[in-house]
This record gives sequence, C-alpha cells and structure tokens, in this order.
Amino acid sequence: MKRALIAFLFAGAAVLVTAAPAAAHNALIGSDPKDKSSLEVGPSTVTLTFDQDVQGGQGINTISVVDSNGGHYEVAGDPTIKDTTVSAKVNALGKAGEYKIGYRIVSADGHPVSGELTFTLTKDGTGTPTAATNNAASGDSGSSDGLPIWVWIAGAVVLLGGGVFFALRGGGAKA
Repeated sequence: MKRALIAFLFAGAAVLVTAAPAAAHNALIGSDPKDKSSLEVGPSTVTLTFDQDVQGGQGINTISVVDSNGGHYEVAGDPTIKDTTVSAKVNALGKAGEYKIGYRIVSADGHPVSGELTFTLTKDGTGTPTAATNNAASGDSGSSDGLPIWVWIAGAVVLLGGGVFFALRGGGAKA
C-alpha cells in the first residue's frame, strides 16, 4: 500500500511538472468593415480589433483583401499595429461582389492566429486587382494553437496508470 501511495505521488508530480500553461490566444472582437456587411464603396482601410495586444514585427502580421476571383486589393507592406488593433490600407476595389479579408497575427502569447471575414461590395469600384503580395494572408480560418489539450490529458492518464500498475505489481522479489 505504501508503494502505491508513493507511485501515485510521483505520477501526480510528473503530471504537474509537465503540464503546459493555459494558452490564451487573441480573439477577434471587432472589425471595420464588419463581417458579412454590405458596402456601396470599398473601404480604404481594414481595421481588426482583438481582445489582447498584438505582437509587432516586420513580416509577421498580415491582412489581405481578395475578390471572388482571387484578385488582391491590399496595399503592400506590413499592417499598422496599435495595441489591440491591426489595420492595413486597401486599394480601390473592383467589381461588385463578395470580398474576403484574411488575417494572420501573432497573439499576445506568441502563437499565430488566423481567420477570415467577408463583406459584399454592392456597386462596382474603379480598382483593379494586383498580384498577391509576399505578406498577404492565406485567408485560412484555422489557427495554429500548438498541442491540443487531449494530448496532455492522455499523457497524464498513461503516466498515472503506469505508476499505479508498477506500484501494485510489487517491484520484484525480496531478499
């Protein structure tokens, strides 16, 4: 019984030592233009507001504005970051239709967060699409959040179960 208690304590300590800290990734809380909005005139700037500060740095945060044919309208260069807001200049938009705003930012905890918004241009603009810039966001709506929590839980269960198994097994013959 004493060995089982010791094994349980070791397993519990191992779980606590190897547990990852809770990661609080930034969450988008507002945008201009708003998601799924309709506009007669395209925006000259896209502004995204997050719940926490966004990390700055050359080439690590991106915003793209793309039409339904894949034509880009964002101005080349890094977006402007001010605390929790990220903004990018946008060229005049083209034909009426749906446009996607893709973004990829580095959150306060250092992890990349990406997503996508849409808006509809109801009247043709005067702009023409440009080639994609090197820093244009891909617009995928996934995010790279590191290891999922279930991996940590499964590891803890295996470690704890192994400790209990070896403790109950008795550890070998006595001399």
